[in-house]
Amino acid sequence: MHKWLAAVGVAGSALLLAACSNSGSSSSKNESITLSTDGEISTMDLSKTTAVETFNLLNNSEEGLYRLGKHSKTEKAIAKKLVKSKDGKTYTITLRHGVKWSNGDPVTAQDFVYSWRRTVNPKTKSQYGYLFSGVKNADEIQDSKKSPSTLGIQAKGKYKLKITLESQIPYFKLLLGFPVFFPQDKKVVQKYGSNYGTRSNRLVYDGPFKLVNWNGTSTAWKLVKNNKYWDKKHVKLNTIHYQVVKDPQTGLNQYDSKKLIATSITGNQAKNLKNNKALTNLPTSSSYYLSLNQKMKLFKNLKIREAISMAVNRNTLTNKVLGDGSFDNGSFVSKGLAVNPKTGKDFTSDTSTPASMKYNPTEAKKLWKEGLKETGISNPHITLLAGNASDTGQVTQYLQNTLEKHLPGLTITDKNIPAQTVLAEQSQHNFQMTLSDWYADFSDPITFLNILTTDNPSNQPQWSNKQYDKLIKASSTTDANKPEARWNDMVKAQNILLKDQGITPLFQSGAPWMISSSFKGYIYNSAGANWNLKEAYTK
Repeated sequence: MHKWLAAVGVAGSALLLAACSNSGSSSSKNESITLSTDGEISTMDLSKTTAVETFNLLNNSEEGLYRLGKHSKTEKAIAKKLVKSKDGKTYTITLRHGVKWSNGDPVTAQDFVYSWRRTVNPKTKSQYGYLFSGVKNADEIQDSKKSPSTLGIQAKGKYKLKITLESQIPYFKLLLGFPVFFPQDKKVVQKYGSNYGTRSNRLVYDGPFKLVNWNGTSTAWKLVKNNKYWDKKHVKLNTIHYQVVKDPQTGLNQYDSKKLIATSITGNQAKNLKNNKALTNLPTSSSYYLSLNQKMKLFKNLKIREAISMAVNRNTLTNKVLGDGSFDNGSFVSKGLAVNPKTGKDFTSDTSTPASMKYNPTEAKKLWKEGLKETGISNPHITLLAGNASDTGQVTQYLQNTLEKHLPGLTITDKNIPAQTVLAEQSQHNFQMTLSDWYADFSDPITFLNILTTDNPSNQPQWSNKQYDKLIKASSTTDANKPEARWNDMVKAQNILLKDQGITPLFQSGAPWMISSSFKGYIYNSAGANWNLKEAYTK
């Protein structure tokens, strides 16, 4: 649900990394790097945040049962031993002894129980509570039908957890490595109340680093090595400095002058640096698409939706307008996210791309005229809602031009406004047409497909299809323990979605970077919290 990225630009969250160590050695006691981000932190409360950058900070200052390594492989963290029942519905997890919070409190099973209950409690108003769906009673709790105390997680003593699911969740271990499932120290949360997580000294840390010098509105802060961390011997960096830098050119200039070890750059910069060996495209498991409000008479019409899709030349959009490594994958689910359990083929290879997703202005014009006749609407005037970042503006300008060019009588007004306002309008379905995006929370196609079920709050276009809902439900119930059947459920579901143009997929975003070969040991995953800096160092 990483919609925050739509606000800061199609290229995503920019990180600028500067090496401050003079030793050139991974064993330097004072080794540090500087990371620059293009946005301030709104909250560090893991139950409430939705921002990608905050999840990256949480991923390095907090820790849960598992940590995601390379290629999103789950590695034991606080979990020492896991026993799963034969039906896959019960997890008994033994915790590592001696794990402590930065204030010296022990991390216990009860910290996980408290954290999970707090997140699913409707009073917390977590936008990520939906990820707990499938844990016993989670949905009923979030619908205020049951008490948070009935959630399917219990502490069996100080160092043992029992987790009960309503049905098997094939990707459950991946979820356990996502910050929303991390523990929280009840004593600290209750001490600060509504101010919890609003400053670096208003929460505690059990991960590799501690956040310091952040006052809630800071444009600079840092992570320092957490000496209470159970595995501190493997943490290479002593300090990670953060500085808000909103101008990508500033970052590139600093990289060119060797003050930065890496920098995220824009599509236009990437075009000019295409022959530079340091240019690399970090993958993002994302999807950018148009949501057409299907409560409107115009967009209820399938021919209208197909015409809009066929009027967009996605190759022009990605290669000429963006030029940042974004590409047309012919899919809603991102490419490179998951593979067929039997054949190893990528999800995007198993699904079908309908004709309506291929650029065909002649057919678009024909379908448009037929659709207008069927609806009785003439010369529609539509407002396109999107963020006000520069790259986003380029996308909406292109869409306005191409749709007005190929669809006779259509007038589009671009409404580019601040990020948080866009998110609020989208969540209330207060738009006609909007540029939407979704970033994978974990490496499974369901992280995309689930949001377009009929009652999902993130179903922005309010599209509904009974067969689609049935297939998504089967993937998490009757077929949850049947990898091939579950895979086929999801393939069929996407095929239905795309054929019916429930959304209008546009592209999978790229993230062009200039990265020096001296930056080592970091792990970047395309889904979930992207950056794992536990063992990062400079050389």
